[in-house]
Amino acid sequence: MRISTPEFISLMAMLVATVAISIDAMLPALPDIAIQLTAKNPNQVQLILSAFIGGMALGTLVVGPLSDSFGRKNIIYVGAVIYISFSALCMFATDLETIVIARVFQGIGAAAPRVVSQALVRDLYSGREMARITSFIMIIFSIAPAVAPLLGAGLISLFDWRAIFLIFIIFALISTIWTKIRIREPLRPEMRVPFQIKIFHAAFLEIISIGIVRVSIITLIFSYGTLFTCILLVQQVFDQFFGRANSFPEWFAVIAAFSASASFLNSMLVMKLGMRRLISAALRVQIALSAFMLLMFWTGAITGNLGFGFFVFWVFSLFFQAGLTFGNLTALAMEPLGHIAGTAASVISALATLGSVFLATIAGHFFDGTPVAMIISIALFASFGALSAHLLRRFERKS
Repeated sequence: MRISTPEFISLMAMLVATVAISIDAMLPALPDIAIQLTAKNPNQVQLILSAFIGGMALGTLVVGPLSDSFGRKNIIYVGAVIYISFSALCMFATDLETIVIARVFQGIGAAAPRVVSQALVRDLYSGREMARITSFIMIIFSIAPAVAPLLGAGLISLFDWRAIFLIFIIFALISTIWTKIRIREPLRPEMRVPFQIKIFHAAFLEIISIGIVRVSIITLIFSYGTLFTCILLVQQVFDQFFGRANSFPEWFAVIAAFSASASFLNSMLVMKLGMRRLISAALRVQIALSAFMLLMFWTGAITGNLGFGFFVFWVFSLFFQAGLTFGNLTALAMEPLGHIAGTAASVISALATLGSVFLATIAGHFFDGTPVAMIISIALFASFGALSAHLLRRFERKS
């Protein structure tokens, strides 16, 4: 019996949500981990997030081509084994270094459901139906960033921060078993493409040789950089500057829930305004908002309830900006690469993620207990992103 469309959408959303759960559920745990494992240098606790994102980027680079060679479900199984094994290692680790290393491999494992779920949608649907299915998946997926911090905070209050990794294991087991039972392997052996380094290398060189693809990736790096910097530092700002660590999960849930509306707005405006104009507009608005926040900080107006309200709205704007830029930039980068779509998706996502997590990690090292490092870094990344996005107009005129 073929899986129904609603069940397929739910399962794909769960696979995609592995990444969001693995990042956002950890946010409430960072203060406790810092106290227990790195009290002398609390900023190092950010590595728990950046290591996972970096590992995910590395995994993303090869998961797509490997799934073309060995089958979609087999790669999900391998990814699940890696993810679960290193989640268990994190749960029993006694030092930060072990957790950081394990989080890199956990990220590599999480890349499998993230990438292969997209391939499964492409395998089983096409055209407008594929777009419709993807939209529904993203709507359900948007619940994960809102729920994950609340889940993490609840587990910490009942048990300990290590219990979060047990939830990761249970989550991965459920999604993997569900996939095994309900999804038929769409890529039959005769349809698989042998994995060859020469073919991958040739595809990689082709991808980076196309101007609009290069510029789109560079813009993605800066756009991703604004969001990853926010994710790395927002909990510490709530805790150390505003003294609102206890209410952080609730505020983050509200921000994530309302930010989901960006996808709806993008779907309505993209056909009228075009992808490039939306990208440029979103980044320019972010520059203005970040400059305003910096002015508020320098004048001392960011303190108190009013300042906190402005900060929450600014964080919301960062997530909203992501909804207006990430998908459009990825679509622009993929536009000329339909003949190598699987490898292109992996390479583009990997390069953008690796570049942005590098920027965000540098920004995180300048955190001093105030939001100034976060604001300045995001303002710079948005500015460079807007400059890069402006270059996309050259390709628009050529096409």
